[in-house]
Amino acid sequence: MTPLAFLVLAVLTVVSAATVVVHKNPVHSACALVVTLFLLSIFFVGLDAELVAVLQVIVYAGAIVVLFLFVIMLLNLQRDVRATGGPGLVTAAAACGVALTVVIATALRRAGAPATPTVPPGFGETAAVARELFTTYLVPFELTSILLLVAIVGAVALAKRQA
Repeated sequence: MTPLAFLVLAVLTVVSAATVVVHKNPVHSACALVVTLFLLSIFFVGLDAELVAVLQVIVYAGAIVVLFLFVIMLLNLQRDVRATGGPGLVTAAAACGVALTVVIATALRRAGAPATPTVPPGFGETAAVARELFTTYLVPFELTSILLLVAIVGAVALAKRQA
């Protein structure tokens, strides 16, 4: 991936991620999240990690965001009226954001080029990922599925109670 393509994708990713946070309509925020996750998958393709890119689109942009939209529609969320903390708080937040950007830019400028790591054969292949997922990380994988199930049941219970 060329540096220019990287910079363009990085700017688009940051803008779409900011849209997720800033937008008042939750459905539009979820759609901006899909765009952000798709742009992240393009980064994975640029890193020659096609499996991770496909999983990013299928699992996160497909399943998880659809689950978010299902909960949003089920709870019938409308535009959220957000109270800002006044001009002083907004100015302080903007100043902290600029300061953080300066610190990150300075750290990146001082950092040298990283050494290329050696990758073991078969790294990132489907069989290796599946082996790790269903042996080493089986318990966290199953706990995540239970957590998602509890979240869905909780959203349904909340929606039924209000109706």
